[in-house]
Amino acid sequence: MKKSIVVVDYDARWPALYEQEKAQILKIIGSRIVAIEHVGSTAVPGLGAKPIVDIIVGVCSLPDAEECIEPLKNIGYKYVAEYEASIPERRFFHRGPSDIPNQHFHLHMVERTSNFWKRHILFRDYLRTHPEVAQQYCRLKKELAAKHGADRDAYTEAKTSFIESVVSHACGRVEQL
Repeated sequence: MKKSIVVVDYDARWPALYEQEKAQILKIIGSRIVAIEHVGSTAVPGLGAKPIVDIIVGVCSLPDAEECIEPLKNIGYKYVAEYEASIPERRFFHRGPSDIPNQHFHLHMVERTSNFWKRHILFRDYLRTHPEVAQQYCRLKKELAAKHGADRDAYTEAKTSFIESVVSHACGRVEQL
């Protein structure tokens, strides 16, 4: 039985947890990557989130990601190849017990020049600079978590239009600069 989705209040420890994880990742695959960033809701100060730290790792090309599977496995990451069917431009890894808050990490490895990378950074940065939009997003996530329970696919799908509208708005602002 899947656990219900829980959106918790912002935890000021999330940036430090990311930095600790980043240091471990860089130690073992730093020579193979070109960038690493904290993304997702835990990367936005004040924003409630599922207590999972999302990390995006940029590589020059996806074949470089293949070379990272074993080293990441050595520090506890599990590679989930079946997720490539739904998002072929990403290699997904996770680490930690999902039932213990702030002990779980999702690692998304993508080409640094990909739309996946750009969209995640744009969304994060927009929410960081627009706290009122971040709070709208938090309210939406809490409503959707209550509505969808343990159905993560429905929860994610229901957030998509909000995310798309923010990214679209952020893209327009970037083009204006």
